[in-house]
Amino acid sequence: MRLRRSYNMATAKDYRNDIRPNWCPGCGHYGVQAAITDAVVAKNIPPEKLAVISGIGCSSRLPHYMNTYGMNTIHGRAAAIATGCKVANPKLTVWQVSGDGDGLAIGGNHFIHANRRNIDINMILLNNRIYGLTKGQYSPTSPRGFVSKSSPYGTVEDPFNPAELCFGARGHFFARAVATDAPGTIDILKAAYNHKGTAVCEILQNCVIFNDGTHNSVYNKEGRAKNAIYLEHGKPMLFGENKEFGLMQEGFGLKVVKLGENGITEKDILIHDAHCPDNTLQLKLALMEGPDFPIALGVIRDVDAPTYNDAVEAQIEEVKSKKKYHNFEELLMTNDIWEVK
Repeated sequence: MRLRRSYNMATAKDYRNDIRPNWCPGCGHYGVQAAITDAVVAKNIPPEKLAVISGIGCSSRLPHYMNTYGMNTIHGRAAAIATGCKVANPKLTVWQVSGDGDGLAIGGNHFIHANRRNIDINMILLNNRIYGLTKGQYSPTSPRGFVSKSSPYGTVEDPFNPAELCFGARGHFFARAVATDAPGTIDILKAAYNHKGTAVCEILQNCVIFNDGTHNSVYNKEGRAKNAIYLEHGKPMLFGENKEFGLMQEGFGLKVVKLGENGITEKDILIHDAHCPDNTLQLKLALMEGPDFPIALGVIRDVDAPTYNDAVEAQIEEVKSKKKYHNFEELLMTNDIWEVK
C-alpha cells in the first residue's frame, strides 16, 4: 500500500484514501471508521506509523479504506498477523479489526493467545451477533434460540461473552462502546492506545440487514441513558436518566439500588476500579445484562503488565550482547574456517 506522507499534525483526511467504503447504508462500520480516525488524530499518530490488520468479514474491509499500512488477511488470522507486525516492528501502532465470527470462531484461538501473551496491539471486536458477509448465519455471540439461515429452528448452544473470554485468557484491558455513540467509542479507543499491552474494545452494533435491533436497548442516546452505565475509573457507579440508580455489592454479586430509598446515598455506591489486578468485580460488571442490570460501557479493565513484544526485544538484545558476531559476515568468520586448496 502506498502512503501519502504526513507532515506535522495529521488531520482526518490524512488517514483516509480515495476508495469509497462499501458497507450497507446505516451500518455501524462507518461510525467505527470515523471513531478510529478521530482517535488516532487526537493521539497524533502519523499514518506511516499505523497498521490496520483485519481478517475476513464486513468489518475486515476497513484496511482498504485507510491511508495507513494495512492487510486484509485470511479468515480468523488477524490476531496472528497483528502479532507478527508488532513483534517485527515495535514502533508501529497496530490496530486489529475483527467481527464476532472472524474474531471468536475460527479466530478464537488467536484471540485468547494474544490476550495471554499481552502483545501491545489494539483489538477492535465489532459484535453484531451474526455472520453478515455470508448472508446471515448465527455466530459465537448469537443468543441461545436465535433463528438464522443456519439455525432455522433456533440455536441450541450458549454464546461466548467476549469479556468473559478475554478475562479467562488473562486479558489486562477490556472496554465496550456502542457503534452509534461516537464520543464513547473514541474515548475507549484512546484508552486502548494509552494501554501498553493487548487492548480489547468490544463495539456493539446492529447488522441492519440480517440482525437489526440486536442491541436496540442501547443503540440511541435515550436507550443508553436508561439501560447502560458508563464506567469511569475512580468514580461511583451511577446510572439512569438523572443518575438516580447505582450499583452496590450484595454477597458475592451486585444489586441495583435507587438513591434516596432505604437511606441509600451516593456514599454507599461502589467506586469503579479499572486498575485492580483482581478481575472478579470487573467481570461481574462486564457480564451484566438487561433488563435487571444496565449494560456496562467504557473502560472496564485496564491493568499494567509486561508485554510479549517488549520481552522478545529485550531477549534479542541480551543474546546479541553475548554473541561474538553481530552480522552475517562476522558469523561466517567467527567459528571454524576451512580453506580449500
